[in-house]
Amino acid sequence: MLSVVPERTTEDLDLLFGALADATRRHIVDRLAVGEATVTELAAPFSISLPAISRHLKVLERASLITRTKQGRLRRARLSPTSLANAATWLARYERLWTERFDRLDDHLAQLTSEQPTPRAEPEKGKP
Repeated sequence: MLSVVPERTTEDLDLLFGALADATRRHIVDRLAVGEATVTELAAPFSISLPAISRHLKVLERASLITRTKQGRLRRARLSPTSLANAATWLARYERLWTERFDRLDDHLAQLTSEQPTPRAEPEKGKP
């Protein structure tokens, strides 16, 4: 299959998953999935300072999850879907692996269940 998504290096994936390990940054990514936003707009739902939001944005930018542009005095952030596509591609390999393993386990358990004799009901005491 032809892939237009470039292969990520281990270091790239470390940066990406490290960036996504923080709940605040995941919320920022969720917000940017709706559309671009200014730093002030991204900071609104959080009880942290603008410099703290900027540090989170730098981590996301270093991981190539977002791009930032400056328009006059405003700094806008936008989601970079390529990076998320790379993560999804990497995770998909393991999803297939675990799906295959769970399917084999299901088959094995079904075979074990069908091989076991069914327990017979014991007659109640005092009755023939």
